Amino acid sequence: MNAAAYFAVTQANTMKPMQDCGKRPLYGPHDLLWVTCRKALVTHDALPDWACTGRLAHAPVVVRREQVGDLALLPVGLRGETRSQRFSAYVHRDDVMRAITPETLVRNVAWQSRLTLQQFPAVIALNELAPFLDSSGLHWGPTGSIGFTLATGLTVLHPDSDLDLVVRAPVPLTLVQTVILEKAIGKAPCRVDMQIDTGCGAFSFAEWASGSKRVLLKTDTGPMLIADPWNAGARIDSGSQPKP
Repeated sequence: MNAAAYFAVTQANTMKPMQDCGKRPLYGPHDLLWVTCRKALVTHDALPDWACTGRLAHAPVVVRREQVGDLALLPVGLRGETRSQRFSAYVHRDDVMRAITPETLVRNVAWQSRLTLQQFPAVIALNELAPFLDSSGLHWGPTGSIGFTLATGLTVLHPDSDLDLVVRAPVPLTLVQTVILEKAIGKAPCRVDMQIDTGCGAFSFAEWASGSKRVLLKTDTGPMLIADPWNAGARIDSGSQPKP
């Protein structure tokens, strides 16, 4: 996206009323939660065998996006050692003992204290991108396998792992912030999956910055194709099939 086109879009967006998504919830998507015990999990089906191992008995669950009717329950996901080992569940808020957000990992510069991880491309990329992301003035943090590994000490990171990041942007990105994020991604030695979280949902920065007329916004009620991810009222076609 060139500067002139971006400026025009940003100017138009600032003239639109923004949907008020409220403050960030106590527990939001990508947060890692430690619960009292595995019995605290509410599931529709029996836990898979891999989720019952001693190693995973001390692992956190990950908050995921879903609209839940019972406000006492949080939608969470369990992850195992491989990419195929994923399982959806729910947990009672009162059973949460501890939580770590992606931003907490940044405040603690968690990746610099794990010397055994320094050879992984995702960690190398995180070291290189961190100064750029900090200079943007936006809150951000690592998620996915790198976030899980840094928060738990359980290595689920692989040499071919992406660098997964969430960047909080409750209002439209400025031109300066956009340029900073583009430069950061361009310097990465591995693939970077940067999700921009507006508070109402999250979308791919790469897709948005490419100049696409619509982006896929992931929300608690499901994905939607939308022209302006900061304004849910600008939704074009919620019935459209998600992009492949």
